[in-house]
Amino acid sequence: MGQTIFQNIMNRKIPADFLYEDEHCIVIRDINAQAPTHCLIIPKKLISRIGDAAEEDQNLLGHLLLTAKKMAKKLKLEAGFRIIINNGKDGGETVPHLHVHLLGGRSLIWPPG
Repeated sequence: MGQTIFQNIMNRKIPADFLYEDEHCIVIRDINAQAPTHCLIIPKKLISRIGDAAEEDQNLLGHLLLTAKKMAKKLKLEAGFRIIINNGKDGGETVPHLHVHLLGGRSLIWPPG
């Protein structure tokens, strides 16, 4: 398997709107936004999907969620936001590289669809 689109973005082979980066993850704007604010928190470590995460990934997974919280504050989503992780085809996964969606900027409905 070749590099995922997210690995190519991290390697700056594909342009993206970077909002944040640290030693563990990047945050970019989603090019197919489903809300006024829609960004992706992507770990630099390749984990295909949340269903493939190992016990050793616990700290990284927590870091992704805390980064989502930090970005929600930075992006002024104080009225509310949603965090989503898709897993597998039926779960809406389209890229085999774990990532966290952060959506906000409008009232979000439930169920999501």
